[in-house]
Amino acid sequence: MATQTITDSTPHSIPKWIQVTETKHELAWADLVTLDLNKFDQEGGKQALAAQLFDAVNRIGFFYITNFGLSQDEVDRQFSLCKQVFELPTDEKLQYRADLENGGYNGYKPLGTREVRPGIRDNTEIYNIPKFTPHYARAHPPVITQHRAEIERFARHIHFEIVRKLLVLFAIVLELPEDFFLANHRYDENSDCHFRYMKYHRRTPEQNAELDNVWVKGHTDFGSLTLLFRQPVAALQIRTPEGEWRYVKPYPESITVNVADALQFLTNGFLKSSIHRVVAPPPDQADIDRHGVLYFVRPEDDTKLVPIESPVLRRLGYDEGPLDQATVGLTAGEWVRARVAKNVSRQGKDEETIIKGVKAKYYD
Repeated sequence: MATQTITDSTPHSIPKWIQVTETKHELAWADLVTLDLNKFDQEGGKQALAAQLFDAVNRIGFFYITNFGLSQDEVDRQFSLCKQVFELPTDEKLQYRADLENGGYNGYKPLGTREVRPGIRDNTEIYNIPKFTPHYARAHPPVITQHRAEIERFARHIHFEIVRKLLVLFAIVLELPEDFFLANHRYDENSDCHFRYMKYHRRTPEQNAELDNVWVKGHTDFGSLTLLFRQPVAALQIRTPEGEWRYVKPYPESITVNVADALQFLTNGFLKSSIHRVVAPPPDQADIDRHGVLYFVRPEDDTKLVPIESPVLRRLGYDEGPLDQATVGLTAGEWVRARVAKNVSRQGKDEETIIKGVKAKYYD
């Protein structure tokens, strides 16, 4: 599999990132599959990993990966950069504000953009960095431009050495040619793949009580896959097929991966776009801001979100026509932009029409 090499001078000195201590509270953890990517290039390894993946992605849409080719020091440096970005003065960050209202997500999403309950605004700041191609060139704060080569190398490694392997595994799961999904996830083509820094600001006990301890309602992501680097603050929960909420355990040196809307559309519901939410952390982590480093994988903008042909889908009865006829003619780019724009104005609704009659649901 092709590798992209980025060269630069010695990385700039940045403050050392200290991961917070994991909670000592006993929580209801989800039982998720772990894929060891070291097996990918071994004889029979891809098939073994695909077999592991099969049940996980059809049932719950969440899994872990390990041995993904990035050291803990490299990951920690990205968390340190994340922290520095959000420590910038608000006026400076606002110079790079994303065009959220028109479905643009690259750049800065300010704290409190959306009202989540009457009188209570969201507690997230986000900075999205698009793919490093000429089409997506844009200005960034100096803390990012000074470390551009390092960030680009990190983001490209995710795309070429992790995401591409996962897309091959999904093709094997569906008994398709290994390069099937690679054909509409090309790095140099237009798509809203992006690297993200994120910060959840701590809330007061009073605010948490008003929100029933739910910071972000249960939702699905917009694209193909979401990758979340280990986050020790226990706040992410997934919804099981039985409708129960379970915490995602922060296993050392792992990435949590979840399936998103595009793959569900393309497989007519066989691959499950996972429902997840963010809740207030347990008491021993309540006074900690929760930083995140993520990568969002999205198909090329012109990808039509209609069911693909697959022996597995035929065999299991997922080839009876789209689950939602309104998706016919809808492209990945249209879906992403519409969901971003709607997300800005959403006020805690349980369901809303996104575009062309296609709806998104939210869960308490």
